[in-house]
Amino acid sequence: MEPQTKRWKGSVCDSDSWVAYPVLSDEQSQDVELIKAFAAPIVNKKETSRLLRELSTLYPLNGLQHIKRVRAVREKGSPHPLEVLVCLVSDAPDTKVINIDSLLPSDGVRRDGLGEPFVVKVPARPPLTRPQFELASKHWPTSFHEDKQVTVALRGELFSPPQKARMHMYMTSALTAAQAGKELGMEAVGAVVVDPATERIVAVGHDCRGDHPLHHAAMVCIDLVAQSQGGGRYSFDRYPACGFTSPTSDPFQSAPGSEASPQPYICTGYDLYVTREPCVMCAMALVHSRIGRVFYGTASADGAVGTRYKIHSQKDLNHHFEVYKGVLGKQCEDLNGLGHHIKRERVQQSR
Repeated sequence: MEPQTKRWKGSVCDSDSWVAYPVLSDEQSQDVELIKAFAAPIVNKKETSRLLRELSTLYPLNGLQHIKRVRAVREKGSPHPLEVLVCLVSDAPDTKVINIDSLLPSDGVRRDGLGEPFVVKVPARPPLTRPQFELASKHWPTSFHEDKQVTVALRGELFSPPQKARMHMYMTSALTAAQAGKELGMEAVGAVVVDPATERIVAVGHDCRGDHPLHHAAMVCIDLVAQSQGGGRYSFDRYPACGFTSPTSDPFQSAPGSEASPQPYICTGYDLYVTREPCVMCAMALVHSRIGRVFYGTASADGAVGTRYKIHSQKDLNHHFEVYKGVLGKQCEDLNGLGHHIKRERVQQSR
C-alpha cells in the first residue's frame, strides 16, 4: 500500500532558504532570573582563601552551586582587584543599617581584608544554554556545563547541507500529501514518517477528518506505521496519497533457521515531518508511539510542541523527543493561503 508519489507544485525553494531551529524546554528558553545578594570588596588579596572558607561556613549559599563566590573587578584603576559574595539579601540579618559589621557576627568571620557591602544581582538558576550563560555572566560569574549540540542548533547550524537536502525532500513529500488532502476537501496538512537509519520514508499521510474526527495527519501516519508492522486500526485506501512502505526483509536474517529481524515499537527512532505543528492529541500520540524527532514547518495557535505547550519536554512523561521548527516554513504557511492573506493585510494597512 505504498502512497502515490506526486511532485509538489508549490514554489520551488532550495534548502539554504530555511533554517531548522530547536524547540527547547521552558527551562532552556526562559529569561535569566536574578536574585539580590550582598557583595563586598576584598581589599587584601592575601585574605581571600580564609574569607572564602569562613564565608562558606557562615553563609553556604545553598542551591547556588553554579555561582562563583569571587569575581575579578573589571573596572580599570579600581582600588581592589576582587569582590566576594557575602550572602543573599534574604539571608542577611534583619537590621536597619547594613554594613560589614551587621552582616558578619563577631564570632563568625574576621572582617580583615573586607570592605563595605553593596547589593548585586546574581542568577538564581544554573544556565542551560549559551544565551542564558552569556546573560547570566553579565551579572556575576557563573559555571556552565554546555550542551554543544544545543548551542550549534540554536545557531541554526546543526544539520549539514546533505542532511538539509534530505529534510527538504521529506517535507516536500509532506507538502505534496497536504495538497492532495486539500484537493479532497480536507485540511491542508501533510505528514511523513522517516526511518533516519535507512533514510527511507515509512508512511505518508494527510488530514482525513472527513472520515473520522481524530484522523489528523500525524495520527494517520502513526496508524500507517503500525500497519507497516502488521498492526493498525483504520483503512485509508480511498486516499491515494496516504500509505506506507512495508519494511524490506534482511537477506541475512531470512536464511533458514535464522530469527526474523525485530520490529521497532511503532515509531521508535523515527522522524516525523509535518507541515503544521501537532496539537495536544497528536503530540501525546507521538509520545506513546516513541517518536524520535519531530520537524514541523509552521506553528499552530493550538500547537503542543512549541506554541501553546511543550509536551515533548514535560518532565513527568516517560518519553521525550526532539522538536525542530521552520523546515520549509514559508511553503507550509502558504498551504492555506496564509502567506497571501498576511501580504494582503500589509498592503491594505500601507494605504
